[in-house]
Amino acid sequence: MNWHYAKGGERHGPVSFAALRSMIVTGEVAQTDLVWREGMADWLPAGQVAEISGVDSGPSTSPVSPPAGGIQTPQSEVGVAGPVAHERIPNYLVQSILVTILCCWPFGIPAIIFAAKVDGLVARGDIAGAMDASKKAKTWTWVSFGSGMAVIVLYVALIGLGVISGV
Repeated sequence: MNWHYAKGGERHGPVSFAALRSMIVTGEVAQTDLVWREGMADWLPAGQVAEISGVDSGPSTSPVSPPAGGIQTPQSEVGVAGPVAHERIPNYLVQSILVTILCCWPFGIPAIIFAAKVDGLVARGDIAGAMDASKKAKTWTWVSFGSGMAVIVLYVALIGLGVISGV
């Protein structure tokens, strides 16, 4: 069965199942890029199509009659050049690890926890959850950084005022 995929606002295909699966495994096609084959009612993120990703996608990929006129996309995802895949969602993992080590570990730990969730949620097709986890990771990263900088500024000020002696 031939598959079509949308990446960067452009539609590609047809490609074989094996070719599409290979592109997903190598990362050429992301779990958030849209895919379609004859028999599917709509374009879906690759991560939500069980036969491609191994993720249970529910009833939305059950065989139905093909869209009239060939390949069609839902109106909510139609752009000038066809369906648009989701952009990469940043996980802030490196930043959260750095601020945990260098700034303020109590606030860095939640940053790492949320950052670690992002890629798994994207792989499952939970884009809203991934975006929320990314936002929380970024927030906790900044809180940790700000707290670390506040402690440094306070320490330098206290030394300058002679309240404490420098080491």
